[in-house]
Amino acid sequence: MKMTKLMSVVGVLALAVACSSSEEEPAADVTGASLAQSVSADAVVGHLQQLSDIAAAHDGNRAAGTAGYDASVDYVSNALKEAGFDVETPEFEFDSFDVTTQTLRFGDRDLVVNALSYSPATPAGGITARVVGAPADDTPGCEATDYDGLDVTGAVVVVTRGVCPFAQKQQIATDRGAVAVLVANNEDGPLDSATLGSKEDAKIPTGGISRDDGAALLAAPSQVTLVIDSTTTTTTSRNVIAQTKTGSTENIVMAGAHLDSVPEGPGINDNGTGTASVLESALQLGSEPQVTNAVRFAFWGAEELGLVGSTKYVESLDDAGKKAIALYMNFDMVGSNNAGYLVYDGDDSDKVGSPAGPTGSDAIERVFSGQLLLEGEAPDGTDFDGRSDYGPFIEVGIPAGGVFTGADEEKTEAQAAKWGGEAGKTFDPNYHTVDDTLANVDRDALAVNAKAVAYGIGNYAQSIEGPNGVPAFADRDSVRAPK
Repeated sequence: MKMTKLMSVVGVLALAVACSSSEEEPAADVTGASLAQSVSADAVVGHLQQLSDIAAAHDGNRAAGTAGYDASVDYVSNALKEAGFDVETPEFEFDSFDVTTQTLRFGDRDLVVNALSYSPATPAGGITARVVGAPADDTPGCEATDYDGLDVTGAVVVVTRGVCPFAQKQQIATDRGAVAVLVANNEDGPLDSATLGSKEDAKIPTGGISRDDGAALLAAPSQVTLVIDSTTTTTTSRNVIAQTKTGSTENIVMAGAHLDSVPEGPGINDNGTGTASVLESALQLGSEPQVTNAVRFAFWGAEELGLVGSTKYVESLDDAGKKAIALYMNFDMVGSNNAGYLVYDGDDSDKVGSPAGPTGSDAIERVFSGQLLLEGEAPDGTDFDGRSDYGPFIEVGIPAGGVFTGADEEKTEAQAAKWGGEAGKTFDPNYHTVDDTLANVDRDALAVNAKAVAYGIGNYAQSIEGPNGVPAFADRDSVRAPK
């Protein structure tokens, strides 16, 4: 009897030990470092290959309003659903712009001109008018006073690109009586794939020209003939939105990237790299992570047509919805071929272009700068110039930040000495072209920046407090109030 009892006790203990050893260890809290460690370059490249295949199967692009974009939405949505996320793909309307003819005649020369998206068409036969140049000051064509003393009525205005949106330059010229606008690039090469933002903002025919052609027009101003045959039609597209099922919904940490390409190419750096990095971060984080704050992932449509998807999304939020978003992190082009290591200048310490971002943007800049330094890259600042999807968020006071490897700006000698690559060439020589392919992605830069993407997400999922924190929920009404 005693031996039987002893055997019973031993059996119970053995069973208890077996059960204990089979129980899963509780999941560890997510940190910036742990999420960054989990995101591999191979997995990110795997997503890029899928997006490349989608473009190849759909006329070579993934532009908004096309079958290639719809297939991109399906790929991202399905990956998130398989990871347990509840996924929404809210529709929004946008204006699709098509050009059949765009010509510019100057004396006996034909100059290259590219109609800005949503530009109205010229009358049949085009517009023939004299040329007037806007002063090339620090804010060219951005203020009505730029035209003081100039007779702009009935003229074609030539204005240099830079500082303010194209639509603002066009509107001011329109108000002063211009019949058309030509925007001259502020660097070598043509000005293409530019936009007036929306059909509503487009007032008069507007085209982009090269810096050299702009100089030629102003050196011997006379008449030009501009022909733009264009149409704008309204269609629909979709964003992709997914959020963790865990974490505080009063402190939503939001990360986004635009999913569409331009019609000219597959858009693998712009912006497959941002999409792939955010997507892999979401998959590694999972739908029910051990986090303090909820994380919301967004993949934007129609960014290339003027930040349409992100703008429509922010406009759809009520005051409570905006307040609940603690911060927004944007990732647009993180594997440029001649890569820079750039962080959005949240505190305006560079004193270039736009002012500092909303309160907390300086902290986000420090987080990403610190992570890049840990990866061995000393970053530079890059201006909040309004060219990506952070724009609608900072307009309503939501702090923002992110990393960026550069687009059509030139790498300086100092930057080439610091990061490698070729000085005097653009960060991405394949920007908005058919050559924006997987073969032309800088995989070393992509690996560094994909980890930075994950680090920022994991860091703020854990906490929005501390020296690199952003305003708490209770403080947001006051710090985000219009100044």
